[in-house]
Amino acid sequence: MKSLNQALLLSALCGAPLAAQAAPAAMSVSVCWIRALPENLPSGGYFKMTNSSGREVALTGVQTDAFGMAMLHQTREKNGMSTMAMVKQVPVPAHGTVSFAPGGYHVMLEKPRKPVTPGMNLPMTFLFSNGQKLTATCEVKSAGAMSGSMSGTISHSH
Repeated sequence: MKSLNQALLLSALCGAPLAAQAAPAAMSVSVCWIRALPENLPSGGYFKMTNSSGREVALTGVQTDAFGMAMLHQTREKNGMSTMAMVKQVPVPAHGTVSFAPGGYHVMLEKPRKPVTPGMNLPMTFLFSNGQKLTATCEVKSAGAMSGSMSGTISHSH
């Protein structure tokens, strides 16, 4: 009995430091949605990123099996003209948020692998400069949609 108690105590003591070392995920994604466009036109992905860490973290990419290509873009106004430019990464300040919304940052989703229609839920995986990856389920909305709903599930992986 004495050796069993010692084994349990040793197990508890060894497990405690491991639990204390597990850091919470720095980044989270919410309100993720995709604007469905007719036929094979590119779709846009929109969401809100929150950085709960004390350091800037950048979104460096997005992956999804639903489309052949997913690129980070930003819409810019210059001399009354709206243009889109691809960006390599989008920084999220320490303890800050960045929203991807129509008319600003967005994920350009091209080459759908199957028809994308309103009401579908599609997973997108977000890649960050700190090595974190997380997957969000994004609701597909009609072409006229301007904002996402608060629904959507998030899962974290490292």
